Amino acid sequence: MKVTVFGGGSSYTPELVKGFLDRVERFPLRELWLMDISPERLEVVGGFAQRMVAAAGQPFRVVLTTNRREAVHEADYVITQLRVGGMEARRNDEYLGKRHGLIGQETTGVGGMAKALRTIPVILDIAADMAELAPAAPLINFTNPAGLVTEALSRYAPQVVAVGVCNVPITTKMRMVEMLERHMGRALDPDRAQLDTLGLNHLSWHRGFTYEGEDLWPTIFAGYLAELRADPHPPFDPRTVEALGMIPNYYLSYYYDTAARLAEQERWPPSRAEQVMAIEADLLRQYADPNRATPPADLMKRGGAYYSTLATQLLTAHYNDLHEVHVVNVPHRGAVPGWPADWVLEMPVEVSRAGFRPLLTAALPPVCFGLLAAVKAFELLTVEAAVHGDRLAAYQALLVHPLGPTADRVPAVLDDLLATNRPYLRHEALKGSP
Repeated sequence: MKVTVFGGGSSYTPELVKGFLDRVERFPLRELWLMDISPERLEVVGGFAQRMVAAAGQPFRVVLTTNRREAVHEADYVITQLRVGGMEARRNDEYLGKRHGLIGQETTGVGGMAKALRTIPVILDIAADMAELAPAAPLINFTNPAGLVTEALSRYAPQVVAVGVCNVPITTKMRMVEMLERHMGRALDPDRAQLDTLGLNHLSWHRGFTYEGEDLWPTIFAGYLAELRADPHPPFDPRTVEALGMIPNYYLSYYYDTAARLAEQERWPPSRAEQVMAIEADLLRQYADPNRATPPADLMKRGGAYYSTLATQLLTAHYNDLHEVHVVNVPHRGAVPGWPADWVLEMPVEVSRAGFRPLLTAALPPVCFGLLAAVKAFELLTVEAAVHGDRLAAYQALLVHPLGPTADRVPAVLDDLLATNRPYLRHEALKGSP
């Protein structure tokens, strides 16, 4: 069995390798192909990955390549974790927002739009190669903005089975399990817990939790409210959470407490990208140590907790026909009654050899749907801008986003966004002057 990872030079890759090593008996991987456009990063990260596998008795082979089509050829699974423009582009996304008095974040608002415009054409190229060279392989996309990228794949590469993945739901589930363990005074198995989440990637609401089929949501929700009330600087106003009756994805703080997030930006540098750049530089130095064969503890500073757990759980569930339920991003195909069936949503999905089946679930109430619908309109317009080089669609995307500029500022923000990202844009219509 062959698994291909695009963005193989990522600092996350060693964690992913560890996940495959931990599951090799259930997921009989034979070749892990790491593809990256940077030979230098590939040599460092890939070399470390090879030493990890060798130290574990060489249960599979790690192959390094800069050739995209060679990497895809006859792959059984493809994982995308790439970053077009590297960490410097992420820093640009953050400071783009700050320059215009907007949220500066790599997946939300203007930064998320910039990243999508750079990324979607590259991911669609990979999907086209998969349709030709690995037509049966599912595409597991971790590349941000994950939901928006999956929306583009669903509409413009329907021949490829694609699922968008984020570590927020699994991280949230693990924290809820820990809360219950403290409350109940005993250890719990996270695999027997199920989180009920619905929304978009980085715009979702958690509204239910069961353990071995028992509804424990009232305990979880009461415990979360108590934590908020005891926190001198809570991520959300407890009254907001109480009114919702749900626990917001922490990215919703950009929408529910925008002023506080903007105030935090005023203390930059360092932005989060600049912090990660320093962390990555140190990680790469450690990966380059020829005597190292285990992931350094500093990897946890990088973020993305449980990334390897989630990635390898999904592939294992698919390969072994386990019918496990995971929260991922897929077109819901009518699983949420009353919502457009072609929308990509972040929601519970049954994973089996047959694919990724969204589970029938109730729609969110109007207090959530209003915000979700506006951001989904932004996503759909951004997809059109990225795929077709449609400058008008890009203008409208900024106009509709709740965290976007006021109407009179849209032209200036759009010009800045496109000029900043010109080296990475595919379409001439987006590179030139309006």
